[in-house]
Amino acid sequence: MFKLLKYLKGPAIFYAILAPILMLLEVAMDLTLPTMLSNIVDIGIANSDINYVLTAGAKMILFAFLGLIGGVGCSIFSTIAAVNLGQNLRDGLFAKIQSLSFLELDHFKTSSLITRLTNDITQVQTMVMMGLRILVRAPLLCIGGLWMAYRLSQRLSIVFVIMIPIILIFVAIVMSKSFPLFKTMQEKIDKVNNVMRENLLGVRVIKAFTMEHKQRDRFNEANDDLMSQSIRAQKIMIILNPVVMLLVNFSVIGVLWYGGYLVQDSLLETGKIMAFINYLTQIMMSMMMVIMISMNFSRAKASADRINEVFATNSSIQENEKTAELTNYDIEFKNVSFKYHEHSEEVLKDISFKIKQGNQVGIIGGTGSGKSSLVNLIPRLYDVSEGEVLIGGQNVKTLSLSELRDKIGVVLQESILFSGTIASNFKFGYHEATQDELDDAAKDAQAMEFIQAKEDGYETVVEQRGKNLSGGQKQRVSIARTLIRDPKILILDDSSSALDMATESKLQRAIKERMKESTVIMIAQRISAVMDADQIIVLDQGEISGIGTHEELLKTNEIYRSIAISQLGEEAVNHE
Repeated sequence: MFKLLKYLKGPAIFYAILAPILMLLEVAMDLTLPTMLSNIVDIGIANSDINYVLTAGAKMILFAFLGLIGGVGCSIFSTIAAVNLGQNLRDGLFAKIQSLSFLELDHFKTSSLITRLTNDITQVQTMVMMGLRILVRAPLLCIGGLWMAYRLSQRLSIVFVIMIPIILIFVAIVMSKSFPLFKTMQEKIDKVNNVMRENLLGVRVIKAFTMEHKQRDRFNEANDDLMSQSIRAQKIMIILNPVVMLLVNFSVIGVLWYGGYLVQDSLLETGKIMAFINYLTQIMMSMMMVIMISMNFSRAKASADRINEVFATNSSIQENEKTAELTNYDIEFKNVSFKYHEHSEEVLKDISFKIKQGNQVGIIGGTGSGKSSLVNLIPRLYDVSEGEVLIGGQNVKTLSLSELRDKIGVVLQESILFSGTIASNFKFGYHEATQDELDDAAKDAQAMEFIQAKEDGYETVVEQRGKNLSGGQKQRVSIARTLIRDPKILILDDSSSALDMATESKLQRAIKERMKESTVIMIAQRISAVMDADQIIVLDQGEISGIGTHEELLKTNEIYRSIAISQLGEEAVNHE
């Protein structure tokens, strides 16, 4: 957990130092007051010295006020420091998540990352806030109280020798039992978040299949599981307070019983017994504080471990310090094989082909043949397991990631839009785009017609994930968002599947004209989308089944021919 304290930066460091100093002031005042009270009883009242009582009472009021200033100041500055730490942690963790490759993001899962970015950081933030107050106050109050009580009466101090070890042993046992339970509890929160996220994203499917009751049962199961785990963890922790309070009460009884004999034998004054009980109470309260912070520490440590797990994860995609520069944008795959995990099956096997700059290439194949996996290797969304991917004769691993991805435009299978406006989504990758550039991209993406039909045009609000737009509209906005960047390599991953054939045909002609100097790679399920390409790659179960033009593949590749017959009809294929 202490590794995360490096995110305490700037003015927050000053506040984190000032808070314990102010707490020292409060503790000093708290430790002084019982002795002053003892003197009032044993000196002022015993001698009927009213002036001493009034003078000592005024000093006690002043000391109490100074203690109040220290306590309030500590609370304010510790809160500011902890909140700043939380902010810096969220910034750092978000940046770290952004730097991870798809491989690591797949490993952690979205719901778990959200929990770590929110709930786990909140736990750490709360712990730091309490730590700056209680971790300073409790030890000082306990040690100072023990010393002051020992000075008052060595005989009565035997109570602490018996009581404190019992409490410490009990706290250690409870913490060792509770930590694994709190760690599991955070994992249960992940599960609740995951079920909730799936329900929110898939709400249309759930309603279409009338599966609300089943999904509610899934959520209730995850929620009940979290509740059960929380109860198990809290059951262990809640026994601490009663046990400590019982020990405190026994200690007070012991002090009064033994102190009474000492007073009777004139070995101790009455005021000192009062002061001793005050110190005893302060020591016990400090022990209670330690217990309370121990409860929070168990949970915060589990959260800190989960946060550190993300920080300790290195992206599988690394940049070299010295990167090569691109002079052209020819693409070559050399004996490329790929699998998502070390122990998973190969998705691509010994893939080799070349694409000349300015060519339009189609990729077609059955579901699960590896089409998307193949194009994801070009911008290094994943890295190859074996072989090389070259652009301009340079291995993509030797290129700067920012330069590489700036030159490549990718329209993924799922059209993800961001909340804002149509214009803000167009400008997502190119903030300086002019109105003319917006118009050109909209026209080429066949989006202008539906944008103009909207009352607010480009300023039409896009809701989260574009749920107020149709599938075809989202695809066209996604395509326009990529076209506006004028990439040297354009990858369309089945990005026109929601368009009718007439609109798709217009889109292909517009892209061909606009991107005639660039390389265009199109993944498609429909033959009509790739049949005019300069080159078509047919994939089958992760291997290249054939490469050629539409006419060549009809004659030489049975897989391509069967797809063409199923979509265009045997008569049309035979005619060609």
